[in-house]
Amino acid sequence: MRRRLIVGVTGASGAVLALETLRQLAEAEVETHLVVSAGARMTIAHELGPDGLGRLTALAAHAHSPRNLAAPIASGSFRTEGMVVVPCSMRSLAAMAHGLGDNLLTRAADVVLKERRRLVVAPREAPLHEGHLEAMLRLARLGAVIAPPVPPFYARPATVEDMVREIAARLVNWAGVDPGARMTRWGENPAGRP
Repeated sequence: MRRRLIVGVTGASGAVLALETLRQLAEAEVETHLVVSAGARMTIAHELGPDGLGRLTALAAHAHSPRNLAAPIASGSFRTEGMVVVPCSMRSLAAMAHGLGDNLLTRAADVVLKERRRLVVAPREAPLHEGHLEAMLRLARLGAVIAPPVPPFYARPATVEDMVREIAARLVNWAGVDPGARMTRWGENPAGRP
């Protein structure tokens, strides 16, 4: 079976991270199932421009409406290796932490958790209050990887694009896909910099 991952995109800021994650998964020949929340559509248009949603969809093997609770990814019998939610809003994170499958994105995450598959969540919010932290802790206890999009400064990113690539590579890596040379590992000399 071909490698298969679900990619969820919520309304938090950071649409460029979703774009780069999908690009890296496509390059790794992973079959992706994309779900974009209603709130994400506004953020994507603002951050990536009017063609942003089309750019995301073009990179995905399959795109599903967040309202379609009959999509294959809503069932545990549909085999995937897991799911990456990037960026992840606190609303979606809280819904996932409490098993509220009120749309396809949160239902797919619930399926991934109940089937003991890998769920990688990239929460985007600052500062965090106690409710945010409690939801993250609850989700971590359910088995999710909580991966805030924090740049690895030892990679010496020279541009925003460098940071985005490195963050996306880490998300891909935590989802179980080898990011190859896109991810700088500790002790490597990034781009031959002194």
